[in-house]
Amino acid sequence: MLLTSGQISMGISSAVGKFLMFIFTTLLFLSGYVLQQQTVRSIQAAIRPPSPPSPTVDRNRVVAKHFGDPQNHSFYDKFLASNRPKGGWAKAGYVQIIREHIHVCNAVMLFAVLERQESMAQRIILYPREWNAQQSEPGDDNLNVKTSMRILEHAALRYKTVLQPVSRIQDSPDEEAAYPLVNLLSLTFLNRLIYLRPSGLILDSSKLDMLFTLPMETVTLGITGTPQEEDTVPSVILFQPSKKAYNDTLSSIPRGSYSDDEFLRHVALVTDDANQNHIVAKTSAIHLESDRFNITEFLESTSYVQLSDPGLPGPEYNIPRRQLHRAKPKQPTHRKAWETVYEMFREQRMSVCGLDLEPTLEFAAPKTIASNPKKPEEKESTQQIVMSEK
Repeated sequence: MLLTSGQISMGISSAVGKFLMFIFTTLLFLSGYVLQQQTVRSIQAAIRPPSPPSPTVDRNRVVAKHFGDPQNHSFYDKFLASNRPKGGWAKAGYVQIIREHIHVCNAVMLFAVLERQESMAQRIILYPREWNAQQSEPGDDNLNVKTSMRILEHAALRYKTVLQPVSRIQDSPDEEAAYPLVNLLSLTFLNRLIYLRPSGLILDSSKLDMLFTLPMETVTLGITGTPQEEDTVPSVILFQPSKKAYNDTLSSIPRGSYSDDEFLRHVALVTDDANQNHIVAKTSAIHLESDRFNITEFLESTSYVQLSDPGLPGPEYNIPRRQLHRAKPKQPTHRKAWETVYEMFREQRMSVCGLDLEPTLEFAAPKTIASNPKKPEEKESTQQIVMSEK
């Protein structure tokens, strides 16, 4: 059947009308959507707190003072999201070197916090190679070795920790010299590493992670939470490993002397001022805080607390009450903060490792760096860490 011209005209008019209606409806919808989004953004802008200022790097490159006093942790999260370490996070790592069984749990406690707070840095524990053989020997004499290896293997599985056995330097007088800190400079598969001196607690890993991204003018840098006239031993040490740095540092140390004290003499030191937002704190310096000291702010702003006090063997031990009382700060608020940190350590030790406090043995006061140390007998030994093959 043939269509008349009127029918054709009517069909075209109807199609054009429907098309125009579709166009107008679409434009109306899009204009309403755009207006709605503008309104939503305006409301969000009105209720959102102001963004923190962009970070600026101070020209003197004093690590602890780069970013002033930001008021919330999101500042560090945003900074880390847009700033990466040299070579990426695969080239940045926390490295704990274990010499004694008493410090095994603390190393794992630190890495448990890094895992929970989603730090992107590598986690490596160096431990004595001889433990591998000792753990398979029968008898109760190696109970400490078996316990330590069980805790370390748990860390490897749960907290993404690399376990690396290292060889003892021959004829070393003690465990400290047998596994020296200077050898961390030979770990050249990392561009930068952080070593946290035991025993301590990580409260906020974001500020520690930030240290991987900042410029360093020296191959090692120590940060202490204690005024230098009180204590010259850092709680946190940053390393930039390289063969040249290792050889240069080794040549500056008297041959045969591998103690921490001797090595730390060559580490540049930065003091984390007690009146500023802490990166590092030390329990022995809590009494030096001002009268405006606030426990909540201290715990929220501090990144790493080293639990070290004169006359005490360490937080791993069940210290007699009288001895503990003498070490506490006298000010009530400061004393409460001190007690809180020690209790947090005890709780983490139990929850992470399943260990209670150790009974207190006869304790000698910790060594201090002497002003005129006696030079040890010179011994020809420059053995580096021997890494096990995978």
